[in-house]
Amino acid sequence: MIRIPLKSINLLSFFISTVIVFILITYALIKFKYSQQSYLLKILMLMNFIALVPFLFFYVLPMLVFGDYIFSAIVVSPFLLLIPLSLVYQFMSNKIYDIEFLIGRLKYYSFLAIIPTSLIITILAIVKHQEGEFFTVQVTIFTYLIMVGVFYLKEIIDFRFRLKRFSEKFNYQDSIFKFTQTIRTFTSLNQVLMELKQIVLDVLLVNNIYMLKVKNDGSVSMLENDAEEKPWIPYEQEVTKVITDIGKIVEVDRGFLIKIGERGGTSYVMLCLSVLNTPRLTRDEISWLETLAFYTSVSLENVLKIGELMEHLEHVKKEGPNPAWLNKLMFAIEEKQRSDLARDLHDSVLQDMISLKHQSEMFLADFEKDKVCTNQIRQRLINMNEQMSTVIQTTRETCQELRPQLLYDLGLVKALSKLAAQHQESSSIDKIRLNTERFSKVLDLDTQLNLYRIVQELLSNAVKHSKANEVLIMLVCIKEKVVLHYEDDGIGFDPDKLYQNSASMGLSGIRERVRALNGSLDIQTAEGKGFRVAIEMEL
Repeated sequence: MIRIPLKSINLLSFFISTVIVFILITYALIKFKYSQQSYLLKILMLMNFIALVPFLFFYVLPMLVFGDYIFSAIVVSPFLLLIPLSLVYQFMSNKIYDIEFLIGRLKYYSFLAIIPTSLIITILAIVKHQEGEFFTVQVTIFTYLIMVGVFYLKEIIDFRFRLKRFSEKFNYQDSIFKFTQTIRTFTSLNQVLMELKQIVLDVLLVNNIYMLKVKNDGSVSMLENDAEEKPWIPYEQEVTKVITDIGKIVEVDRGFLIKIGERGGTSYVMLCLSVLNTPRLTRDEISWLETLAFYTSVSLENVLKIGELMEHLEHVKKEGPNPAWLNKLMFAIEEKQRSDLARDLHDSVLQDMISLKHQSEMFLADFEKDKVCTNQIRQRLINMNEQMSTVIQTTRETCQELRPQLLYDLGLVKALSKLAAQHQESSSIDKIRLNTERFSKVLDLDTQLNLYRIVQELLSNAVKHSKANEVLIMLVCIKEKVVLHYEDDGIGFDPDKLYQNSASMGLSGIRERVRALNGSLDIQTAEGKGFRVAIEMEL
């Protein structure tokens, strides 16, 4: 009776169980190939393959077939830990890594590593023979893994140093990255085209590049205004063929033509020529040029639109007051700047002052406790503490003025109530009445901010210039209109000098905000008769 060792039985059962697992996962992959579960199944297949294959092929199978192992269990069994670790990582990371990319790269580099590994093993076998049944297998595996690692390392190095190549010739992929990174900051047509020209000169075997403008009527001109030569004359027929599509390439004697952009019926074409007859463009060069043309076309479109917008703004500036849409945009930018500044003040200056105030309070408490503080030191600490309290309060008020957090959290009515209460408490105005009982409309945030800033500016003018004792603010809804009414009993001023006194900047800002809201503004005032403002806005 043949006695099979228990160790062999365990290894055989492990091998059979593993094969069954792989069969089940493969079946599931085929069945659920296009479902959401395919991602998890691919993870399971990849991790089980990496974890189990070393143990199976380098220990289990050699032990079952030959009674000896290639690598000991101590070397290959740690790979089994990848199975639980991969599952934990998968659940915690929520698909941080791209399994499709990893599998694709693994297959690609595994295939590439076969040839150098075979060459190295062949050379080793010829040069030196080593005793041991599995020595060649061990060296082959080590060499293969090293070569796969080298390929991965090369990709990392290429990615890290893609902008620092010793030579740019035929450096297609990295040159595109460099081009896109550089043109992000450009604001003119010539900048983009000159950078494109330099990239092509660096990478391809061309000596001269000309930028052409081709109009719908077929007329051609150079973009360089000071250029008197006409290099396109021998290629006029090809120029008319290339302007049909962005990225279209027509090869000519000693070079090629490519369309790189289009705007307003004008096509932009690049003519590339070499001193000598150049070979036909390769597939890589054609693909690279088409990609460059696409990026250049998008960049030219943006640059030209920005130029047109700047010209339009200059024209609007000469005509008179800014249009409502521009005022609205400017006020939105202003609110963003206010918000950022308020956040910076709160996170830096205010926190530092609070910390400093706590330190001074602790210092004062220690002196009081030990009874060793002189009156002079004690008084200085008290003054310093009071000053810091004032600075903290001022900073808080500044943050509130820059970014009214209550408006963002609870809306316009609550924010105006707090604003009125603050001015009532801190100013010389005896009474500020705020009536918002008939206001129930839901307004967008920009409109609320503009109304808040208008009231804020009116109250500021009342404190600084009006010398008012009483102020009335009403915010009501009348049918489809929002009406903001303000009046005070201050000294008023001559209506003919409405925008000529020290309050003109504030009133001009109010007028522009009302225009941004497409509303109407009516100001009534006279010397000694107070100040009234009525703002109406259609919803």
